[in-house]
Amino acid sequence: MAAAVNPTDELERCDLGHFFTKKTFHRPVYCNHCTDMVWLLQQAYYCEVCNFIVHEKCTKLVVSPCTTSAANLIKNPVAHCWSDVAAFKRKFCNVCRKKLEEYPAVKCEVCEYYVHVECQDFAVCDCKETATYTPNSSPQHNHHWREGNLPSNAKCVACKRTCWVSECLSGFRCEWCGMTAHSSCFTQAPSECDFGVLQTIIVPPYAVSVPRTDIPKNIILGIKPRGRATTNNPNAGSLSNEYSSSGEHVGSKQAEQSSAVDCGQQLQQQPQPQQPQQQLQLQQQPQQPRFERSPHSGDGMQTSPPLRKKKDEEDEEEIKVFDGNASKKRRQYRVIALPKAAKYDQILAAALRTFHISDDASNYYISDAYRQNDYEEPLPQENTLRAIEHPSGRRPAIFIRFREKNPYKGKIRVYPGILKTVCRSKLIEVTSTTTSREVISLGLKEFGIQCTEPDKFSLVEVILQHEVSERALDSKECPLQVLQQQRLESLRNHRLTRFYVQHRDDPHGPSVCIFVGNLPLSLSQLQYERILMDMIRDKKLKWSKVDVIYYEYGSMVLQYNDSETALQAFKVFQQSSFDDKQIVVLLLPNIQVSIIPPHVRPLLCFVNVKSGGQQGLELITSFRKLLNPHQVFDLQYGGPLPGLYVFRLMPNYRIIVCGGDGTVGWVLSCLDNVGQDGVCQSPAMAVVPLGTGNDLARVLRWGSGYVGNEEPLNLLRDLIEADEIKLDRWTVVFHPDEKEPEEVARRAGIDVNNATSEDSTQMFVMNNYFGIGVDADLCLDFHMAREENPDKFSSRMHNKGVYFKLGLKNFIKKNNLYREFHRDVTLEVDGKRIDLPSAVQGLIILNILSWGSGANAWGQEKDDHFAKPTHYDGMLEVVGVTGVLHMAHIQSGIRSGLRLAQGGHIRIRMNSELPVQVDGEPWLQPPAEVTVLRSALKATMLRKSKSKMKRRSTESALPSGSQQTPRAPGAGQQSPDPDDDSDS
Repeated sequence: MAAAVNPTDELERCDLGHFFTKKTFHRPVYCNHCTDMVWLLQQAYYCEVCNFIVHEKCTKLVVSPCTTSAANLIKNPVAHCWSDVAAFKRKFCNVCRKKLEEYPAVKCEVCEYYVHVECQDFAVCDCKETATYTPNSSPQHNHHWREGNLPSNAKCVACKRTCWVSECLSGFRCEWCGMTAHSSCFTQAPSECDFGVLQTIIVPPYAVSVPRTDIPKNIILGIKPRGRATTNNPNAGSLSNEYSSSGEHVGSKQAEQSSAVDCGQQLQQQPQPQQPQQQLQLQQQPQQPRFERSPHSGDGMQTSPPLRKKKDEEDEEEIKVFDGNASKKRRQYRVIALPKAAKYDQILAAALRTFHISDDASNYYISDAYRQNDYEEPLPQENTLRAIEHPSGRRPAIFIRFREKNPYKGKIRVYPGILKTVCRSKLIEVTSTTTSREVISLGLKEFGIQCTEPDKFSLVEVILQHEVSERALDSKECPLQVLQQQRLESLRNHRLTRFYVQHRDDPHGPSVCIFVGNLPLSLSQLQYERILMDMIRDKKLKWSKVDVIYYEYGSMVLQYNDSETALQAFKVFQQSSFDDKQIVVLLLPNIQVSIIPPHVRPLLCFVNVKSGGQQGLELITSFRKLLNPHQVFDLQYGGPLPGLYVFRLMPNYRIIVCGGDGTVGWVLSCLDNVGQDGVCQSPAMAVVPLGTGNDLARVLRWGSGYVGNEEPLNLLRDLIEADEIKLDRWTVVFHPDEKEPEEVARRAGIDVNNATSEDSTQMFVMNNYFGIGVDADLCLDFHMAREENPDKFSSRMHNKGVYFKLGLKNFIKKNNLYREFHRDVTLEVDGKRIDLPSAVQGLIILNILSWGSGANAWGQEKDDHFAKPTHYDGMLEVVGVTGVLHMAHIQSGIRSGLRLAQGGHIRIRMNSELPVQVDGEPWLQPPAEVTVLRSALKATMLRKSKSKMKRRSTESALPSGSQQTPRAPGAGQQSPDPDDDSDS
């Protein structure tokens, strides 16, 4: 622990906002700059706010800003997208620099920013910018540095030495290219970022644009809002309604019930700062969510465990500190603990530090929060803590206020935003009567921008708190008065408030596209427009045109020529539903294809987060960090259609699908329907297996099932080097004797509109296999069990266990159910009648040599009667199974199926109702004639390179772009070898 120092010791504040004081440490600690140990009883400098520890020799070399000033160093603030509250091992808080392991914490879903729940309000809004396109801008991108939490084998780009350290938050890493460096070396890195080893598949941020909007970033990216709860408190009581120090309630019962805290703006302290006796203490709720109110606290908060050992409690006093009128109304305060003999200057310094305010203390004063005078008088500077009013049974409370030296004149800092200028910001002198229009004229002049029409610009107030709120000031509004009012309400928000000069018209262009889904299927355009008009009601919010309608999926894309109208309509659609189904609405980004470098072949990423338990969620989070989040799509929001629409103008791109075989078939089906409208009609597709069987992924060498043991970065690198191959696809046509296709589809649980119907004919596309009889019966039983309890089928092992139980049940109860199968079914292959053995109880028609979770039903034996099968030879393999026991033998590799035929055109006659399944989708099929023929639809798949060696576990999780040169897409690819038997 750091030894306590006298509160009268002078604090040294550096240019980066640190409150350094000398301390003697009684335990081993590490310098946060050079990472060397501070030996026992050795003195070092310690920041009283962010806990930054540094050798005396390193104080002038520090490059890490304190949280008091970090927000002021950001040019374009970007809000974080917080995860759920969780426990993270071997990570440090980016605010208080302490370990996260012992306290609940959250992380950003887009960047590597970790923070304690109790430090979340002081998090710096510097998430990586994912859409920076502006007209006539140069295609250049700079590094986005993030301090600490480096991978365990990170190496410095400058000195080539290891820069990872497990003892403290130190070192820097670029969020885009993964380049890592020591704190003392990262300034030597090149300023321009090349996106590292993934540069050939990343959509550069400078090629992506989104409309200027106040919609939260997580909504635009399709990330479910998490990590912060907000509760309104309209009946918050006064300061007199609180608990006494003994825990006895001295106020009204209503105050106890109404003291829930608005956690969206709750101010709390770091969970475990090691600070001396005069330092602040914190109010928190250990092991409780931020939005839950402790039953033992009348103020809606609960006092934390002691953050230091109390020596003489009677010699200390706890003070509640409010930073403005708004915090008092919401009953949100922070607590400092000081000796009772503490002087005015000590109280003021501690109060400023607890709100992370690094300004000169002479600009502020404190006043008594309990006094109800009309005029708020500052406390006399000669007073001590004992002079502050102490109501009976309550702690003293104070305000910290800004000292207005001249209320009629001041300076405001104005930022240029995306305006083309070399200036980062400018201080502009204004008066209380200076309007925003005059500030715009002064700002443009300071930025060196010649403009005779300031009305084309607007002055925007931006608050870097939580969601980075924006508000355009009226032309006659006075910015100085806005700041003065902000100071009265909240000094914390005042310090996070800045002004931007920006174009009044959105520079990204007037065209804004909104995806609307979850509508009824197969309606006319007029019917769809009537449904949407009933939702928005206001004709002013009507779209400019309907860009595309996906009739078979009940989805459409609306195009607006005015961004403000589009955003208003977006908010209306968000709250709308039809037939008790919530409307899916997405604000689509616009990719500027013309400025993407020619060597870049972007990757379109689809993730089914419901597959593979929590692995889908982990993968989509990893891909959002490794790639541009605008190229990663969650399939539960509109399916594959939004992503395919965004990439429709891309001349050459690839797709990665994270899910099971059903998810792959879903994406291929959508690509068949909408791909013809795109420039690239058949993009190559890779698979990350998250399902139960994953037969297609096995054939393409992507594995039997992703279990999280491989770094997502390695998956993407394997994809870059993968080989492109063709996958045969087949059309299965049902001509039922009874004209009831809709009833059949309902039994199958398949939407009728997914299959084209001509008279009573149904057509389905097959990618993997098609089964009739005992195999489909077992698949149907599993499908029905999953439909009854879908939440229980989230584990791959559980699903296989259910398969085993159902197979055992069918073996006992249905062993003789298909004894007449050879009479009920007739088979014809390429015009030749095939006699079925009497023992056959089911048929399996294979397109790939993987069935039922990796089993080879065709077998490995060579046969002169049949050609060697592959999934691109234009042939199907027909095998027979004699029952459940035979299927179990095939699964275990003891036996193979009965080889019946091989051909490119199959005709089957079903004389009775039998279960069938196409790619794992089962139903009961009435008597019908079934035809399987080669489809005109083609699929290009990515097969993992056979020569790819398994990487060592010591490989960097995100290597520097300067350390390895990525391989260009398609470089070194070989055409599929027909003699390669790896697939069999």
